[in-house]
Amino acid sequence: MIFSLNCGSQSIKYRLFDADLKSVKEKKIAVKNSKDYQKIFLKELKELEGYKKEIKKVCHRVVHGGEEFRKPLKITESNLRKLEKYNELAPLHNPFNILGIKLSRKIFPRALQVAVFDTGFFENIPPKAFIYGLPENLKKKYNFRRFGFHGISHEYASREGAEIIGNDFEKLKIISCHLGGGSSIAAIKGGKAIDTSMGFTPSEGLLMMTRCGDVDPGILIKLSSLFSSKRLDEILNKDSGIKGICGISEMKEVLSAIKKGDKKAELALEIFVYRIQKYIGSYFAILGGCDLLVFTGAIGEGSEKIRKMITGDLNILKETKIISVKTDEELHIVRKSRNFK
Repeated sequence: MIFSLNCGSQSIKYRLFDADLKSVKEKKIAVKNSKDYQKIFLKELKELEGYKKEIKKVCHRVVHGGEEFRKPLKITESNLRKLEKYNELAPLHNPFNILGIKLSRKIFPRALQVAVFDTGFFENIPPKAFIYGLPENLKKKYNFRRFGFHGISHEYASREGAEIIGNDFEKLKIISCHLGGGSSIAAIKGGKAIDTSMGFTPSEGLLMMTRCGDVDPGILIKLSSLFSSKRLDEILNKDSGIKGICGISEMKEVLSAIKKGDKKAELALEIFVYRIQKYIGSYFAILGGCDLLVFTGAIGEGSEKIRKMITGDLNILKETKIISVKTDEELHIVRKSRNFK
C-alpha cells in the first residue's frame, strides 16, 4: 500500500492507496492551533496501525526545495537536513511538511519515504519568466528567482481538464487558476508551464486570504525600518491580503459578510477578482490565446459565484473552454512517485 501525506499549516490531509491506486482510506483534519500539530498528527495516524505492515511507501508534498530539489526525491537523513534550510522561504508550509516527514519516518520506519515538490512543475519555465531584475551577484548568492508553487495542483487540474474536454494536454494553451487560502495562476503550453504568478516565495502574485501578493518594494523597505524581520514576515503572510483589507480570512465568511452589506468585504472580493483577471489577461497574451481555462482549489472549484465574477466580462475568453476541476494533490503525489520502489 501507498500512503500519501499532505501536511499544510492548518490541515493534515492523507490518502491510503492500494497497488492499483484505488483509495482505501482518506481523511482531512483541520488544525486550528499549530502548537497542537504534532499531537493531532500522531493521534490521527494511530488509526492506520492496522495497515502499518502493508504500507511500503509514504509520499509527501513539500512546498519548497529551492533550486537544489525540484524532482521527486527519496528521503534520507542527509537530504532531510538540507531540506530544512528552505523552511524560511515557505514559512506557512515547509515546517509542517518537514514535521510530517520526520514523524512518518518514526511511525513507518520500514517504508520508503518520497518527497514531491510544489515547485517541480515550474522547473523548466524560461529565463525571461524566472529572472528578477536584481544584481547578478545577489541572484547567484541567494538563488533569487521565480520558483512557482501549487505545481502539483496545477499539473493535476490542467491534465484532468484536458481529458475532460477530450483534447491532448500537450497540444493545448491552458491557464490554470488554483484559488484557495493561497492562490496562484499558471500559463501552460505544450504540456509545460511557461510562467506562474508566485515567485521566490509563495507570497508573490495574486491577492490571497492572508498574503499580500504583488506589492511595491518601496513599501517593504519602509516596513523593514519599522518592524523586525519576524514581525514583517507575519504581516506579509498572516495579516495581509483579504484579511488586511476587511479583517476576514475565510472566503465563505467574506461572502457571508457581503450579503449582510459589509462594504470592506465587498471591496476585498473585488480586488481579489480584479487581480486574477489581470493575470488571466497577461497569460492570454503570452500564450497567444487560451484553449482552456481551469479553476481549481477550495475557492476556484468551490465557488461558482466567484468564477462567474472573474470570467463574466472577460471578452477575450469567448473561444475558451472554461471548467472547474476538484484538485487531487494526494493522488498526483503518488503518481509522481511511481518510479520509486
